[in-house]
Amino acid sequence: MNRNNFLIHLALAIVLILIAAFAGQLNRWRKDLKTRVQIIPHSEKKRASTAADIALADAPVSGRPEVLVKFKPGVSLTRIEELTLGLHDRIEDRIENVSGWQSVDDLDDADAITTAAQYLALPEVEYAEPNMEIEIPEAIDTSLLPVLPADPQFDDQWALANSGQRGGKKGADISATLAWATTTGDDDVVVAVLDSGVDYRHEDLAPNMWKRPASVAPYRDAELGSVDDEEGFNAIDNAADPMDDNGHGTHCAGIIGAEGGNNIGITGVNWHVRIMPLKFMNAGGFGTTKDAIEAINYVIDRKKAGVNVRIISASWGSTQKSRALGDAIRAAYENDILFVAAAGNATTNNDRSPHYPSSYDVPNVISVAALDRNDQLASFSNYGLKSVAIAAPGKDILSTWLGNSYEEKSGTSMATPVVSGVAALIVAANPRISVDQLRKRLLASVDPLPALKGKIVTGGRVNAAKALQ
Repeated sequence: MNRNNFLIHLALAIVLILIAAFAGQLNRWRKDLKTRVQIIPHSEKKRASTAADIALADAPVSGRPEVLVKFKPGVSLTRIEELTLGLHDRIEDRIENVSGWQSVDDLDDADAITTAAQYLALPEVEYAEPNMEIEIPEAIDTSLLPVLPADPQFDDQWALANSGQRGGKKGADISATLAWATTTGDDDVVVAVLDSGVDYRHEDLAPNMWKRPASVAPYRDAELGSVDDEEGFNAIDNAADPMDDNGHGTHCAGIIGAEGGNNIGITGVNWHVRIMPLKFMNAGGFGTTKDAIEAINYVIDRKKAGVNVRIISASWGSTQKSRALGDAIRAAYENDILFVAAAGNATTNNDRSPHYPSSYDVPNVISVAALDRNDQLASFSNYGLKSVAIAAPGKDILSTWLGNSYEEKSGTSMATPVVSGVAALIVAANPRISVDQLRKRLLASVDPLPALKGKIVTGGRVNAAKALQ
C-alpha cells in the first residue's frame, strides 16, 4: 500500500470512529431524556400505609407537544406562526392567561431537547423547555391495616381531634373542633384539587362536589374548542370528565371536604365546601407539565367567569424546575388564587435542593411539611427554614378512596389538603379576604413546635381555630 492510499484509509477510519462516537453520545442523550426522576418518594417503611408518590420525567409523552415556548412581549401571533412553520412545527395550544406562551408539536418527531434548543436560538424567544412528564407511582403499602368499615370514623381522624389514640399525643391536632364553633365551611367556596381527578360519586364527597352553575357558560379554549365542564376538567383528554381512576386525588379531596355530620364515613376539614376536580394524571399516575398548566389555566378562566374558586391544592412535585409552570402559578396569583403545595417526601432540605412547585418564589405559594401524631416532623418530610412555610398532620391520615371506601395514607400529599381545607374555612368566614391576606392569616395561625424550630419558616403547625380568630 503506497503512502497516499494509507493516508486515505486512515482518514476514513477516523471519520467512522467519530460517527460511531457521536451516535453513542446521541443514544445516551436520548436515554437520559427518558429517565424518570422520583419526585415524592415514599420513605415510611414502618406500620403506616404510604402516600401515593409523584415523579417527574424529562421525556415528552408520545403524541403530545414536545416543547413549551414563551415568546417575548411584542412578538405577534403572525410572527410566531411564521417561526413555528419555518421549523416544520405546529402550535398545539396557547395558554391565554400567560402572554406569549405556546405548546409546540415538532412534526419531524425530533428530540425535545433538540427542538427546545432551536427555539432558544431565536431572538424572539424568552425561554423554551421540554414538556416534562409527571408521575404518581403506585402506592407502596408496607402495613397490615384492618379493612375500614363504612361507618363514621371521626375517632380515627387524629389530625382533626387528637385524644392520644393509637399512641398519639393529646392535642397534637389542628384544633378543628374549636374552629367549627365559628364555621364548618360554606358551599360558595370552591377549592380546586389539581391531581388525578376525584371520585365525584363517592357518597361522602358527592354533596360537596362542584358543578358548573347554569349561569356560567361552558369552558371554551381557542384551540381545544368548547368543553361541557359540568363536573370539572380533564386536562389529559381536554374533556369534561375528571373521574379519578388512581385514588390519590380522591384521598386529598376527602381531607379538604368530605361531608361532615352526615353519619357516613369521615369528616373533612370543611363540612361544607365545593371541590372542583382537575385531572392531569391518569390511572397509572402519569401526567405532564403542560397538562398541569392547562388545568391551572382552566381554574383562572372559571374564576374570571364568576366561579368563587379561591384555592388550588397541589399534592405533587419534583426537583425539576419549569419556568412555564411557574408562570402559570403566578397567573393564578394575579387572579387572587392561593396555591398550596406539598414540600416533598425525600427527607431533604428544600433550601439546598428546591422542590417544585412548592419552591417557586411566587407570593401565592404555600409549601407544606408533614407531622406525625406526636407533633414530630414526619421522618419522610422535606423541610427548609427559608422555603417550607408551614406544617400539618400528614402521617396515617384517614380519608376517602375509590368506590365509597376509605384508606389511610401518609405523606406531605396528605398534609397539603389539610392546609387547603383550613384556607377554605378562612374564606368561608371572610369572603372578601385577598390572597395575600389569606396567606398571611394561615402563616400567623400556627402553634409553635420545638420539633420545627429552625426547620420551617413559621416553626409551627397550622391551627384552624387560631386562623379564624
